Amino acid sequence: MNQGRESRARWTEADIPSQAGRIAVITGGNTGIGLETARALAERGATVVLACRDMARASAAVEQIKARVPDAAVRAVRLDLSSLASVREAAGELRATCARIDLLINNAGVLSFKREVTADGFELQLGVNHLGHFALTGLVLDRLRDVPGSRIVTVSSVAHRQAEISFDDLQNARAVPGFSAYAQSKLANLMFTYELQRRLAAAGAKTIALAAHPGGSNTEIARSAPGWFRGMAKLGAWLRLGQSPAMGALPSLRAAVDAGARGGEYYGPTRLMGMAGFPERVESTARSHDEGAQRRLWEESDRLTGVTYAFRAETGSVSAAMP
Repeated sequence: MNQGRESRARWTEADIPSQAGRIAVITGGNTGIGLETARALAERGATVVLACRDMARASAAVEQIKARVPDAAVRAVRLDLSSLASVREAAGELRATCARIDLLINNAGVLSFKREVTADGFELQLGVNHLGHFALTGLVLDRLRDVPGSRIVTVSSVAHRQAEISFDDLQNARAVPGFSAYAQSKLANLMFTYELQRRLAAAGAKTIALAAHPGGSNTEIARSAPGWFRGMAKLGAWLRLGQSPAMGALPSLRAAVDAGARGGEYYGPTRLMGMAGFPERVESTARSHDEGAQRRLWEESDRLTGVTYAFRAETGSVSAAMP
């Protein structure tokens, strides 16, 4: 799977159309791929909101973008995806300050090689990478649903190829700590995207949902990984086996702004088994397209987070509630 569809021309930042008048919310926008995504959209005129856990680093990122783009409209909102209370607070601030949202880019992610849990008791990677984004998306969806051309882009990974959703041990309580929990969370990102797109389409919403993966990019996601893994990542960067964050951001950007992109599509690089290159539409595994599993994951995510998406196809209305 995951074979790309080669295009006649490379898609680059030069292909990003004007984003003037648009509002983009990017989770984890203070470093790596998220920062490059924010910078590129700000350069094209978008108002950018960085939703980040560490406000000191977020403020530094705001200043970094403004140094590159002096007239950039960019600000930060505190969002800790490992806490549903923080997700609720961030969603409330976004709803209070954004009458509309054109782009929601669910970019933030964590990779851990030991079993950790969130403030709500979820396995950390599932909680941050999937459940936190599930909750946030539902809680701000009414700011997107009626906006023409609005999009929700969720960042997955080639790691999803090694995963399946273990519904009998979703929190990895019995699994050996390691890469499997991360891979499962990245598969969950894709399954969420596909199910969300199906529900948006059925509701007649103007928003579409897409996914992207950055390939092998040199970012800080593995900062909590053991030393041997970080050493391998540094060696790969030295050997130029990994892409720059700017290249890694291109799939997210293409999914967010390419006029030819359609709901339910997945974008990523296609060279070196999806680890490098310019973004193309790619395919994900058969497991990611299991509609029964997608619905089951959605229902379980609803139960765990307390966020219920209400879709009414007859009116095109979409809402979400969180107790």
